Amino acid sequence: MSPLLLTFYGDDLTGSTDVMEALALRGVETALFLDVPTPERLARFAGLRAVGIAGTSRSETPDWMDANLPPVFRWMAAQGAEIAHYKVCSTFDSSPTVGSIGRALELGRAVFADAPVPIVVGAPQLRRYTAFGELHAAFRGEVYRIDRHPVMSRHPVTPMREADLRRHLAAQTELAVALVDAPPLLSGAGEAAVDAALTGKPGAVLIDVLDGATQAEAGRLLRRLGRLGSRFVVGSSGVEYALAADWARDGTIAGAPRFEPLAPRERIAVVSGSCSPTTERQIRHAEAEGFAAIALDPRALAGGDGAAVERVASDALRLLGSGRSVVVHTAMGPGDDIGTELGGPEARHAIGRGLGRLQARLVREAGLERAVVAGGDTSSHALRELGVWALTPRLPLPDTPGSPVCRAHSDAPGFDGLEIAFKGGQIGHDDYFVRLRDGG
Repeated sequence: MSPLLLTFYGDDLTGSTDVMEALALRGVETALFLDVPTPERLARFAGLRAVGIAGTSRSETPDWMDANLPPVFRWMAAQGAEIAHYKVCSTFDSSPTVGSIGRALELGRAVFADAPVPIVVGAPQLRRYTAFGELHAAFRGEVYRIDRHPVMSRHPVTPMREADLRRHLAAQTELAVALVDAPPLLSGAGEAAVDAALTGKPGAVLIDVLDGATQAEAGRLLRRLGRLGSRFVVGSSGVEYALAADWARDGTIAGAPRFEPLAPRERIAVVSGSCSPTTERQIRHAEAEGFAAIALDPRALAGGDGAAVERVASDALRLLGSGRSVVVHTAMGPGDDIGTELGGPEARHAIGRGLGRLQARLVREAGLERAVVAGGDTSSHALRELGVWALTPRLPLPDTPGSPVCRAHSDAPGFDGLEIAFKGGQIGHDDYFVRLRDGG
């Protein structure tokens, strides 16, 4: 049998590090690669129980998925892990034309013998809940149905206008999606409910998760479905939280490891392409705590205005040289989002790549030991400009789940061992950047 418990593909980088964090907190040795790893690179990590690939499919088209996902899914299938997971954001935001979860589900199902695909999205650790097939998510202490969420209902690329995830997926795939809702999970009738759902020969089965009890039952059911042939799973990091509960129950995993706290750093650099109000608050809090906030017009990155980018880079390096931390940002909240004006996904990708090149320069020329990239789509494209080929957990942050500090692995000495965090737009408390500078 394969020693691997799990292989996963994250549809963006911050979602991938979210999975790595969920596993690390439970002592599951994990490495995250930017591409399908060579045997030589994989062999550098002893004792792995989980291997992931950080992708970009959340911001890509179905045609891109058709060309790029099947080879990855075939590699995942060949590893023989108990579960192969296509990881999506816990807000499930997607559309028929961008980040189509339905299309990814179809492609994965075809590789894994057309078996029904379990779907688990709820993750109470992230304050994401599914009940009767509808998704709810927290924002600033209050839980909203996802189509009424103050941020996700207005997402600039993939606004969520439907809370019923089966109806949401119906716009992206013709596969039937069955539902196993919470009551049978809570009453001990989960297996019977799954079996009943499978009698209709659906393409996928959505399993509710709204608390710890339903999560634990979902983990048990995922493993049972895997033994029946449904090894390919779609969902949030709630998949890992659910599986880990059952792996711990039967002794497959032993428990949580110890992580050394972060030492304080005099200065760090943050680059942000996020338009989220959460990130806006974090930038303003950091500025109040001594960071220098530097605006960078996203048009300069999308349009190749090298002189404007050079001015920002020079300012940032001067401030870093004086001992200050910096946040270079392309937006301060949703009011600054100009994605439509810039002309679509490729412009957003260019912004992410440009911020990655800027961060690489700041790390290299200022000799930084810790850095941050904010924005889910931004992070996916930025990391590929840093010369990093793998990440491992450095320090999970349980009170702000989904935003761990990672250790970079690179062939470039200035980047190998770099402490780096990738933060999705909705993730983290107001002091997130300050905390990463000050350590603890």
